Amino acid sequence: MLLKSGVIAPLLLIVAAAAHAAADDEFTVGDIKIEGLQRISEGTVYNYLPVNIGDKLDTIRVQEALRALYGTGFFRDVEFRRDGATLVVVVLERPSIESFDIKGNKDIKTEDLQKSMRGVGLAVGKTFDRSTLEDVKQYLTDQYFSRGKYGVRIDTKVEESTGNRVKIEINIREGDRARIRRINIVGVTKFKEKDLLEGFELKTPNWLSWYKQDDRYSRESLQGDIEKLRSYYMDRGYANFRLDNPQVTISPEKDDIFITIPVSEGEIYKVGEVKIAGSTVVPEADLRRLLLVAPGQTFSRKLVTQTQDLMSYRLGEDGYAFAKIDPVTTANDEKKEVSVTFFVDPGNRAYVRHINFHGTTGINDVVMRREMRQLEGGWLSNAALERSKERLQRLPFIEKVEYETNPVAGTPDLVDVDLNVKEGLPGQFGGGIGYSQSQSLILNGSFVHSNFMGRGQRIAAEVNAGKYSKVYSVSHTDPYRTIDGISRQLSLTYRNITQYVSASSDFGTKTLTAGADYGYPLSEYEFVHFGVALQDSELLTGSGSADQARQWVRENGSTESQPVDQNGDGIADFILFGSKFSTIELTGGWAYDTRNRTLFPDRGTRHSLSLTYALPFGSVQYYIANYDYLQFLPLGRRFTVSFSAQLAYGDSLGDTTSIPPYRRFFAGGPDSVRGFRESRLGPKDNFGNPYGGNMRVVGRMELLLPVPEKWRAQARVSWFYDIGNVFSNDSVKFYGPSLGLVDCDGSGNLVARCPIDYSFSYNNLKRSTGLAVQWLAPLGVFRFSYAVALNEVKTFNSHTYPDEVEGFQFSVGQAF
Repeated sequence: MLLKSGVIAPLLLIVAAAAHAAADDEFTVGDIKIEGLQRISEGTVYNYLPVNIGDKLDTIRVQEALRALYGTGFFRDVEFRRDGATLVVVVLERPSIESFDIKGNKDIKTEDLQKSMRGVGLAVGKTFDRSTLEDVKQYLTDQYFSRGKYGVRIDTKVEESTGNRVKIEINIREGDRARIRRINIVGVTKFKEKDLLEGFELKTPNWLSWYKQDDRYSRESLQGDIEKLRSYYMDRGYANFRLDNPQVTISPEKDDIFITIPVSEGEIYKVGEVKIAGSTVVPEADLRRLLLVAPGQTFSRKLVTQTQDLMSYRLGEDGYAFAKIDPVTTANDEKKEVSVTFFVDPGNRAYVRHINFHGTTGINDVVMRREMRQLEGGWLSNAALERSKERLQRLPFIEKVEYETNPVAGTPDLVDVDLNVKEGLPGQFGGGIGYSQSQSLILNGSFVHSNFMGRGQRIAAEVNAGKYSKVYSVSHTDPYRTIDGISRQLSLTYRNITQYVSASSDFGTKTLTAGADYGYPLSEYEFVHFGVALQDSELLTGSGSADQARQWVRENGSTESQPVDQNGDGIADFILFGSKFSTIELTGGWAYDTRNRTLFPDRGTRHSLSLTYALPFGSVQYYIANYDYLQFLPLGRRFTVSFSAQLAYGDSLGDTTSIPPYRRFFAGGPDSVRGFRESRLGPKDNFGNPYGGNMRVVGRMELLLPVPEKWRAQARVSWFYDIGNVFSNDSVKFYGPSLGLVDCDGSGNLVARCPIDYSFSYNNLKRSTGLAVQWLAPLGVFRFSYAVALNEVKTFNSHTYPDEVEGFQFSVGQAF
C-alpha cells in the first residue's frame, strides 16, 4: 500500500491515502522505518508521529499522522508505505537557509530587518518556507508604504544549493518618498482653512520639511490630524460637526500626494442641563466644584473631558483608583443645546499590597521608601503616588521615575505598585596638577557623592593647594538623621588665600570654620533650619593692598602691625597690618520648595530665606540676610519660562565698621549676570579691582527651549535675560580712578580722586541677553553661555570705571 501527500495538494493526497486505506484491510504495525532524513533525527520524527508499534493503522490514523508530520513545518513531502507489517515513512525535508542577504535598503537599517526576519524564521540555518518569504515581501512593502515610498519594488530570489540548502536574496528599490502637495478641507465656511491646517502634523513642503519630515504622508498622522480637526470644532461649540472619510490620491509617478477632507460644520450649541449621576462615594459638592461646564456656556468637548479627568483624580485620592466617569451628552437640535450627565461608577476601593522598586542597584531600599507618600496597606491614592514620584525624582542620584499599578490576580481590591527607577550619576570626581608663574605648583581635587554607601547621605571633600591659595574642606549631610526627617550637616573648612598675584588687590585671608546645621520639615513642602558656625579669621594687608581693605583691618578685630625689610638693608620698606578675630555665627532659614526635580526642574516654585547673625561674644559683629526665588511656568505645551531672583544684604553691628571683606557680595559671570566678567561688577577699590558690596540684586528670566525627551534630565537649552548688580551703602568709601587733580563737584576744589556713590539705583542694574546650554556630566554641570551686554558703560573718567564684558562664558559647577 502507498500513501503519499505533497506540499501543493495535501488534501487530495490525504483523500487518496484514505481511499487506499479503505480498500485494504487494516493492519497492525509491527515496525516503523524512516527514510529520507538528512538533518532531522529519527527521534524527532518519532516524537511527532502519532503511531507506535502495535497500533492498528486505518484511514483515520493515516490522516492524523499526515497532519502531525506536516504540522511540524520540517517537510515538504511525506509518503506512507507498507512493507508487510512494517510502516515505512518516506519524507522530503524542506531546505535550510545557507545564506540570507538584503540589498538596497536605506530607510530601514539592515540590522533591524534581519532582527524582524529572524523572528519569522528567515535566518541562516533555519528551515525555508516559501510562503513565509511571500509574507515578508508584503510586510516590507507595507513598511515602505508607511514611510511614504509608494514606488518601492521588492524582488526576492531563491537559489538552490547543494545539500538541500538555498540561498535567499532580497533586493529593494526604495524609490523616492512621496510628498504632500495639497491638503484640502472641503466645506469650511466658519474658519480660515490655514488656521485649521496650522495644527496638523501633516503639512505641505516648507523650509523646515528637510528637518521635520512633516511633508511625508502616513496613515497614522492623518488619523491624528482628523481627530485634531474634529476637536477644533467640538471645542468651539459645533456639537453636530460631521467629518466624512478623507480621500487620499497619489500621482501616477507616485511622488505627489493629494488629501481631501470633506466636512459638515453644523451649528454652535450651548450647554443645557449638567447632572451628576451614579454612586458618588465622595460628597457630591466636591465633584460639583470640579465642573468646568455650566449651563449657558458654549459647548466644549475639551472642558467635558477635563471635568471627567478631574473627577477621576478626585475619586482616586480616596482610593477609588479604577473609578469610571462616563460623560453622556444629549443634543436638543431645536434649542441648540447639549445636556451633559456625568455617570459615576467608583468601583471598589483599591488597597496597596506591595510597593516594588525596579532598576536600582546602588540605592538601599530604605532610602527610597522613606520618600514614599503612598504606603503599603493603605488605599491607593493617585495624589500620594504623584508626590512620591516627585520626591524620588528630587533625589540628586535619581534621574527618572515611572510607576504603574497592577491588580493582584484573584482579588478585586488589591494592587501592587511597581516603580521603575532610572539611576543618575551619584557623584563627581575631579583632580589635577598644574603649574603657573603666579601660583607655582598647583594641586587640586574634589570628591562629591550624594548617595554614599547607598544610604542617601552626601559627603564632599575639596583640596586646592598652590603657592598663594590653599583651601581644604570636608562636609557630611544626613538628610534623615531621625525618623521624623530631621537633617544634619557637619562641615569643616580651612582657607589660606594670599591675593598678591590675583586680579584683586593685595589682601591675605586665613579662616578656619567649623559648622553644624539642622533642618526640620514643617510640611510636605516647607522646611526650617538652624545652625551654628565657629570661625577663626586672620586678615593681612600690605602697602599694595587697597585703602578699603587696610582701613577695615586697622579698625576691626585685634590689629597688629609688622614692618617688612624687603631689601635687607635694615630699613622697613612697608608695614603689614593684620587683624585677628573669632566669630560665632548663628544661622536660621526657611524654605518652600515644590519643584518636581532638584536638577533641571521644569515645574514648581522655590523660596529660600536665610539669616546669619554674628554673636556679640566676638570682636566683629554683623548680620547677613539672603532671599532666593525660583519659579517655572508652562508656556504652551512645549515651552517653559523660569523666573529667579537673588537678594542679599549685610551690615555691621556694634563697633564693627562694615561686614568683613570676605563676606561681601560679588556679581557678574555665569552664576549672576552673564555677559559681564565674573565678579567684576559693583564697587571697585582704589586700584580698580572688585571689592564687593553689602547688597546684591540679581534677577533672571529664561525661556527653556524644547529638547528631546531622553535629554531633558541631563541637558537644557535656554534664551535668557539677566539683570543685576552689587551695591554698597555702608561706611566703606570708594573713589574713582586717579587721573591727576580734578574738580569733582564744580566747586573749584581740586582733589586727586573723586568719590563714587555705589548705593542702589535701578539705572545701575546691568542687563544682558543671550543663549545658554547646560549639560550634566560626571565632573559636574557644564554651563556654556553667550551673552550680549545691553547697557555696558565704556566711559573711563574720574567718576566712572568702565564695565568689563565677556561674551562667551564657561563654568563647571557641582550638581549635588
